[in-house]
Amino acid sequence: MVRLLGRFGGGSARRPDGPRPPQTPDHAHAHDRHEGPLRGTSPTRAERDGARTRQRPGALRAVVGGRSVAGQVFVLQVVIVLLLVVAAVVALVLQVRHDSTIEARNRSVAVAQAFANAPGTAEALSSPNPSAVLQPRAEAARRATDVDFIVVMDTNGIRYTHPKPDRIGKKFVGNIAPALAGRVVTEDITGTIGPLVQAVVPVKADDGKVIGLVSAGITTAKVGGTADQQLPLLLMAAAVGLALATAGTALVSRRLLRQTHGLGPHEMTRMYEHHDAVLHAVREGVLIVDGEGRLLLANDEAHRLLDLPADAEGRHVLDLGLPADIAGLLASGRVATDEVHRVKDRLLAINQRPTDIQGGPPGSVATLRDSTELRALSGRAEVARERLDMLYDATVGIGTSLDVTRTAEELAELTVPRFADFTTVDLYDAVLSGGQPEAATTLRRVALSGIREDAPLYKVGERIPLVDSAPQTRGIISGRAVLESRLAEATGWRAQDWERSAHVIEYGIHSLIAVPLRAGNLVLGTVSFWRSDKPQPFDTEEVALAEELVTRAAVSIDNARRYTREHTMAVTLQRSLLPRRLPEQDALDIAYKYLPAQAGVGGDWFDVLPLSGARVALVVGDVVGHGLHAAATMGRLRTAVHNFSALDLPPDELLGLLDELVARIDQDEAEESGNSPVTGATCLYAVYDPVSRLCTVARAGHPPPALIHPDGSVEYADVPAGPPLGLGGLPFETADLELAEGSRLVLYTDGLVEDRERDIDVGLELLRTALEHAGPSPEDTCRAVLDARPPSRATDDIALIVARTQALAADRIAEWQVPADPAAVSNVRASVSRQLARWGLEDLAFTTELILSELVTNAIRYGGDPIHVRMLFDRTLICEVFDSSSTSPHLRYAAMTDEGGRGLFLVAQLSDRWGTRYTPEGKVIWAEQSLP
Repeated sequence: MVRLLGRFGGGSARRPDGPRPPQTPDHAHAHDRHEGPLRGTSPTRAERDGARTRQRPGALRAVVGGRSVAGQVFVLQVVIVLLLVVAAVVALVLQVRHDSTIEARNRSVAVAQAFANAPGTAEALSSPNPSAVLQPRAEAARRATDVDFIVVMDTNGIRYTHPKPDRIGKKFVGNIAPALAGRVVTEDITGTIGPLVQAVVPVKADDGKVIGLVSAGITTAKVGGTADQQLPLLLMAAAVGLALATAGTALVSRRLLRQTHGLGPHEMTRMYEHHDAVLHAVREGVLIVDGEGRLLLANDEAHRLLDLPADAEGRHVLDLGLPADIAGLLASGRVATDEVHRVKDRLLAINQRPTDIQGGPPGSVATLRDSTELRALSGRAEVARERLDMLYDATVGIGTSLDVTRTAEELAELTVPRFADFTTVDLYDAVLSGGQPEAATTLRRVALSGIREDAPLYKVGERIPLVDSAPQTRGIISGRAVLESRLAEATGWRAQDWERSAHVIEYGIHSLIAVPLRAGNLVLGTVSFWRSDKPQPFDTEEVALAEELVTRAAVSIDNARRYTREHTMAVTLQRSLLPRRLPEQDALDIAYKYLPAQAGVGGDWFDVLPLSGARVALVVGDVVGHGLHAAATMGRLRTAVHNFSALDLPPDELLGLLDELVARIDQDEAEESGNSPVTGATCLYAVYDPVSRLCTVARAGHPPPALIHPDGSVEYADVPAGPPLGLGGLPFETADLELAEGSRLVLYTDGLVEDRERDIDVGLELLRTALEHAGPSPEDTCRAVLDARPPSRATDDIALIVARTQALAADRIAEWQVPADPAAVSNVRASVSRQLARWGLEDLAFTTELILSELVTNAIRYGGDPIHVRMLFDRTLICEVFDSSSTSPHLRYAAMTDEGGRGLFLVAQLSDRWGTRYTPEGKVIWAEQSLP
């Protein structure tokens, strides 16, 4: 305020008219760069003296720096002096250049005319050899007149004279036409000797005829010496003037620097704006009174609160017509803290402090606060605070569980007795079971909370009939809350139940707000707030609060309803949708992702199935549609694939059996329940062999698999497209893909590449782009594919599986060809023992020899040539015997008197698994043993 006293003096503190000074970004840092006035408190005299002492060593730096007012004035004056000096130098140079040109023209014309009119020049032109006569004369005249050349020529411009004799006889370079006409011509040209001025004059005979021409030329450099003589003197004078101006400017700037305390124009403007904005924007009156009791300053709020006259500033406070107690307080200058004084119908709280505590000018500063408005505002603020507290409690207290009934009870408990004396929540029956509420004529009461338990309202669990005149029905139809402030005077709500409504009125319930429970466009029920003990009826502001409370509760109830529905579906389908965990195998490194559709559980599925011979089957399928039916059908298909894969069938044969199964399912369900058929189910089945690195693929109406080669290139495998499952009639075809180790096979359902807003070709191209930029691991590939999806609402399930191929090392494979001779069995046993010793599996030597002996013996006895034995060292030890026969051995239990029939029984007992698979060349009997 001390700053304001010094600035305003006895003038008014009103906001000045006219535009404000423009602000710059530097204003924002004014507080950081300067203390004192910008801190909002006035420095003491000792602090100001100390500040001046600290500023003296850096005064010159501040002046030269140009950031303060003094510095900017100094820089401006120095620049002006420099501009004047530069202008003088430029003017001198231009003037000298102009004078040099004029002088050169005059001298060249004078020399040319003198030589042309000299005695003997005309006669020499008529002589047989003009050059012999004129060349010596021209050179003598040139040296005497200090021109650069004197050239005599005939009327054709052929030179007779020249300073360089080799140019005599050559044509003159210049304009001679005016001279031939009898006039004198001058030209400014740039010749080989530099910029020059040349003049051409005619030589006339006695009869006035032009018989020759004389040209004289001189360079401007020869007549420009004046500038070299005057320029140093001018520069010296300019330097002296600049030094004097700089010294004078420095003295003025230093004094200005002390007066402004180093503040720049922006900072001073910022300080002024801050003080002015704070003074007139605060909601408190501010009065500054000097030591003699004169009012120096009053802000806008002080004028309003005290009703001061427009010319109050500068007058004594006792002359302003103020109440005696307030005028006496302001005139006394004493300290006051929150003294309450009445001014007309206002109660003002006044604080007053002196301004000369720390060496400031005598006087006092008083602040005024209207406590009347504050009291009224505090009452309204208390009501608003209570409502905000209730809304906050509703946010954290409603929806704590995903149970529809409990959420409704939380709403009723929250609002009683803080908002209503009784609160009831009525919902449609479908909402309680998680279903979609539809138009119905009755509601069910699910929650009732009140200050007493004997209210004649419908109890929890009772059905409530709806009539058109009831407030609840009108609210559901209109979508807005209905207020019945005086129930006794309203008749429409009684039609719902005349007897009960009469009991309600007798009980003392006198006011009602009925709010529809809406979640978006979905009406879940209605909430009723009843008031009995509180005498004041509900008003329109409370209707808005009721709507807000119900809106928040509706979201939680709808979430609970959805959860009930989704939870029921999820519990039923979770165990059959996807494999809980992938089986352990070394042929493929697999990562997968499954994204359910937002519309509900669908029928997309996948599976990973270990097969014999270290092979692995990958299957991806999709049942068209959503819901329980699609998911149940998917579970049946997945179970069927599990069973069919145990038979080691080729992919095309497996899809054929699956196609027949879907056709039977369609037929059975159409006959029994009329459900829609599942025709349109698709499936892709692939078998990968890590020994041969061959992948056999067949598909039934499914998108083709994508293949990422080890070098990162992407292609879609050319797999014949069979019809969807259930159509029948056409066989399925397979494609054999030889995959390099480290290749990635990508299987997916159509939800990844196709939706209602884009074609499948666009989706396939987007998938290709995502795969090209995917990381090397299957997890990175899944992440890249899903991140590249457009951010749209998922309308179909997405199943994605990425398998990186591994190859079984050659040193883990042992093979032997066996002749069809029983004596060869011993050689096989010996070879097996040696191989197991190399692998460190000596503990399995006995059982392995026994298994292979029985299998090879059966192949020799019942099979056909060629016979081939293979052992694979993988997660298990796999023994395989190939032969060309298609007959399959059967396990049987031999009697005590039987001499044979125990071979396969021993194999089954000694191995973990065994079986038969067929190949185009015959069959393979295999057995697996766990590693020790």
